[in-house]
Amino acid sequence: MLCSFIKIKRVMTKSGYPGLFDRIKAVTVDSIVLIIFMMIITDIFSTFENVHDTTRIFAFLFIFLLYDPICTSIFGGTIGHILIGIRVKRENNPEKNIIFPLAFLRYLLKASLGWISLLSVMGNEKRQAIHDAMVKSVVIYEK
Repeated sequence: MLCSFIKIKRVMTKSGYPGLFDRIKAVTVDSIVLIIFMMIITDIFSTFENVHDTTRIFAFLFIFLLYDPICTSIFGGTIGHILIGIRVKRENNPEKNIIFPLAFLRYLLKASLGWISLLSVMGNEKRQAIHDAMVKSVVIYEK
């Protein structure tokens, strides 16, 4: 009986826009992915005798600043989005990914506003966070 209820509840929530919980799961997965990327880069740098600090800074800035916008503009979402089954699309054309400059702006707003932006998902019909509304994007379930 409980399993049936869980399946029905899951189907009901998958019909519209992702809620806060699915988005938090995606952010959590992405945090783990970023840590793994940092560990890989650190391991690669440790194989070299002398790596300049500017090279290290550039590599870590590249990971932190460009992972989300590149994935979002090319694949429609980050690894976390993809694993959870959600995508970031254009609000006026949900078939298309948002372009890189908007994805970059979306990420900067998301990083700047933090949890405040994500909590705004609950008060919006399309469950848009502040950073989504600002760049006219919407997060949807993958078809």
